[in-house]
Amino acid sequence: MVEYSVAQGIRYTREHEWVRVESGLAVVGITDYAAKQLGDVTYVELPPLGKRVARMGEMCVVESVKAAADVYAPLAGEVTGVNTALEDSPQLINSDPYGSGWLVKLADIDQAGLTELMDAGEYRSFIAEV
Repeated sequence: MVEYSVAQGIRYTREHEWVRVESGLAVVGITDYAAKQLGDVTYVELPPLGKRVARMGEMCVVESVKAAADVYAPLAGEVTGVNTALEDSPQLINSDPYGSGWLVKLADIDQAGLTELMDAGEYRSFIAEV
């Protein structure tokens, strides 16, 4: 059985994105579960700065040796930062999905949307049933 890491202080979507709010910005990535399902990540198509995303709207694309997957915004907001380190090292998503493998930072977020997302315990139970 494969073990999947889940981080505390992060909220999760049913589509396997995570979000952590730091100083009013939402830092977004894909979960360890999603990264392991995709396999070795080979490319990330990051959104342009200034793009407005709707809650659960397409935000970017992650490609791996197995498939390409759309990544959805867990919260509505404006893209104010992208992880340019992924351009040369997309495998950071596999090795450190909750740290250096983050994808996007969103500003002007609707923090009320956080209550609709799963906490670590709920997400752990969710992936156990998948």
